[in-house]
Amino acid sequence: MTRRLAEVARQVGVSEATVSRVLNGRSGVSASTRAAVLTALDVMGYERPTQLRGERARLVGLVLPELQNPIFPALAEIMGNALAQQGFTPVLCTRTAGGVSEAEYVELLLQQQVSGVVFAGGLYAQADAIHTHYHHLVERRLPTVLINAAVDHLGLPQVSCDDAVAVEQVVGHLSSLGHEKIGLVLGPSDHVPSQRKLAAFRSYAAKLGLPVLDELVEHGMFSIEGGHAAAARLYPRGATAVLCASDLLALGAIRAARRQGRSVPEEISVVGYDDSALMNCTDPPLTTTRQPIEAMGRAVVELLVKRINGGEVAAEELLFAPELVVRGSTARRPA
Repeated sequence: MTRRLAEVARQVGVSEATVSRVLNGRSGVSASTRAAVLTALDVMGYERPTQLRGERARLVGLVLPELQNPIFPALAEIMGNALAQQGFTPVLCTRTAGGVSEAEYVELLLQQQVSGVVFAGGLYAQADAIHTHYHHLVERRLPTVLINAAVDHLGLPQVSCDDAVAVEQVVGHLSSLGHEKIGLVLGPSDHVPSQRKLAAFRSYAAKLGLPVLDELVEHGMFSIEGGHAAAARLYPRGATAVLCASDLLALGAIRAARRQGRSVPEEISVVGYDDSALMNCTDPPLTTTRQPIEAMGRAVVELLVKRINGGEVAAEELLFAPELVVRGSTARRPA
């Protein structure tokens, strides 16, 4: 106990006597100091005293699918900084193949009495996935925010990039370059943002008089390998341009074109989605849709903190406008 008091006191910058008063529920300690001591206990892995376990820690879980896609660590950095400014400590939870599942992370976070949870790229976006743990969070009334489109009826607020606007920008750009047979490389068929992109493409392409062919739509996993496999199936069907649902898929599409002896952008134009780090350094630099992750990340934290502080937050979707960034991977359709 003495060692624990000393370590927590050093962490917070207060006396051991102050830490002792907080742990024993005594008066004479400011609310901010009390919160700092309890947060230090949680971060350092110490159990709270029994009488204090019912209070939520100033911890916020950030649940991400992985960190290989640069968009996710960028989001984590933005939200982590915004949370720290509000006096919260982010707890990063990343899923890996064969590792801790999203539902298991939720249980771990609940055991730590977190104040709230943010999900990005989670199972909420897959229609065929199990969503029980989200319903559990709603039942517990734990403040929770989702990033980008989710399945219906989860009852949680969302902060999303507008997929329909993004697709219209890309299709308009490719059409202006003379492309008519535009292929799509999307995520899994039950992935809600991919479904939205497909619906928007079909609607807008039809308005422009472009062919809307099922054979020009391919689904795959969100990875370079998934993009390679999907695009390799599209090119022999006559696609001269490809709209991809992520930058990693787009890099895979470029690799597939080169493996088939096709040049980008002279023969095939490729467009990504996210504008993640280093996409201006690829060969060729990638034309892509930029998600406004700075504004989105701060909006997520604002909604979450408002809910944590007892405010009302509607279970609705806030849509943020994307920006098409034109670089070197798109060009006029070959004659």
